[in-house]
Amino acid sequence: MQYKIAMTRLLAALILIFTTPAIAQTMDGRASVIDGDTIEISGERIRLNGVDAPESWQRCADEGGKEYRCGKDAAFALDDWLAASRPTRCEFVERDRYGRMVGNCFRADGASVGEWLVRSGWAVDWVRYSGGRFADAQEEASRAKRGIWRGAFDLPCEARARRAKRKASC
Repeated sequence: MQYKIAMTRLLAALILIFTTPAIAQTMDGRASVIDGDTIEISGERIRLNGVDAPESWQRCADEGGKEYRCGKDAAFALDDWLAASRPTRCEFVERDRYGRMVGNCFRADGASVGEWLVRSGWAVDWVRYSGGRFADAQEEASRAKRGIWRGAFDLPCEARARRAKRKASC
């Protein structure tokens, strides 16, 4: 009888573990910035959910038409902003096709990393994944001409597609 009870409890525990929503999984620690929409915590790469930032090689034009490396600037801006309130906490959403964790991330003060990136103009609302969650932040950044909105730029998904000589997925 004891064996059956123990096995039932073990089975119940395994069911609970494997059926718990992925969103319940969290990770926190000091974030290192990989690029404008990817960070790393404790060796785990995390793609920020619902946003798309310029690639590190991507160039944009400022208000005067002069080119600058907007992807590099986005990454540096994110690094500075995260450093102001550590640690960073990420809630797991899924794994992407590259095996990276996709997550909704927050600074220690509770501020959303994705929302800040879009509101500051260093990323765009990737509606395909966000469901439009950052639309107001993007409108504010565009209106205020912040970050990439101060001049001309290609959507990051279009720039990646052009570089890979394939159709854009955005």
